[in-house]
Amino acid sequence: MLGMLGMIYLWLKAGHIIFVIFWMAGLFMLPRFFIYHQELPPESSENAKWVERETRLRRIILTPSIIVVWILGLALAHVTGAFTHGWFVLKFLLVLGLSGYHGWLVQYARALSRGERKLEGKALRLLNEVPGLAAALIVVLVVVRPF
Repeated sequence: MLGMLGMIYLWLKAGHIIFVIFWMAGLFMLPRFFIYHQELPPESSENAKWVERETRLRRIILTPSIIVVWILGLALAHVTGAFTHGWFVLKFLLVLGLSGYHGWLVQYARALSRGERKLEGKALRLLNEVPGLAAALIVVLVVVRPF
């Protein structure tokens, strides 16, 4: 049977995985929203609806999820001593990059709400692949632990 520390570890891990799923869902949805939003004239009533959708997605899913992911992830790393492992260092860098991508998405949403259309739909479709690639690499690092 697991001791108290083992149970805490399992709850931290379960929570971390759950909130990573929420965060990734938001990271996949927001760029897709941008693709549809960007095609509309800034003065249209539909534009205002997309601004509201994007704001809700950020406030209800993305922001709380990234906060919980970081808190639980750092707690897990501390409990397991993962900071000294090569696989973890690379995972940590990928999560930092994904967090930066999240920040860029927030800034782009704000630009769209001001009527600025800085990117083409094709560029946004390519950027929509970033979280999937990062997630695949992170899962391989965590499961396989190649180094």
